[in-house]
Amino acid sequence: QVQLVESGGGLVEPGGSLRLSCAASGLTLSTYAMGWFRQTPGKEREFVAYIRWSIRSTYYADPVQGRFTVSGDNAKNTVYLQMNNLKPEDTGVYYCAARGAPYIDTRAAEYDYWGQGTQVTVSS
Repeated sequence: QVQLVESGGGLVEPGGSLRLSCAASGLTLSTYAMGWFRQTPGKEREFVAYIRWSIRSTYYADPVQGRFTVSGDNAKNTVYLQMNNLKPEDTGVYYCAARGAPYIDTRAAEYDYWGQGTQVTVSS
């Protein structure tokens, strides 16, 4: 059974940092493409970042480019999202997701497995 578990969310002031983790079981993350998405009430799930670290491929949504970094750890079967210089508009529930197809896709519907999400709140 595939399971993705996010952690690391919380409350942080504007300009602060958080690192989210996504630990996987039931699949080997290095053989999947991984995405990070976020969602706020009343809005659709929004693409944030993508990684396929077997080929060192990453991609970011424009609003987070230069502030967020996605990475992976094969030994821990975990993918991370380092978020720096956080802004109030980064607030939301953050989800990691896995897809078996080997190319970049920013559409949530194209991902096969999802975690339960972790809340990130950026506020003073």
